[in-house]
Amino acid sequence: MEKLIFPLIMFPCAAAFTALGIFAWKRKKPMWFWSGSEVKAWQLRDVPAYNRANGWMWIIYSLGFWAAAALSLLHVPAAGILVTIWCLGGIPVLVLVYNRIYRRYKV
Repeated sequence: MEKLIFPLIMFPCAAAFTALGIFAWKRKKPMWFWSGSEVKAWQLRDVPAYNRANGWMWIIYSLGFWAAAALSLLHVPAAGILVTIWCLGGIPVLVLVYNRIYRRYKV
């Protein structure tokens, strides 16, 4: 039972980030970043392309959580290390990637 706790936490987390990516991809209005800043449609040249790029960003970020969830079925400590590295390294990368996406599509 103890070996199931980590995957029971990780699979929903991975699914949530994947769902966020799909939501961003399908959204008609500009997708926001979690920092609370709101992007207006008039600020962007191509809202669908901007949202697709946002969606890809979140889906790619979710891959580390899917990998940690799968790895946790075999070796929980290794999965814990992976998710820790993914979170600590991934969050600054998300900020950099989002800023690059925004600069690419802004008017």
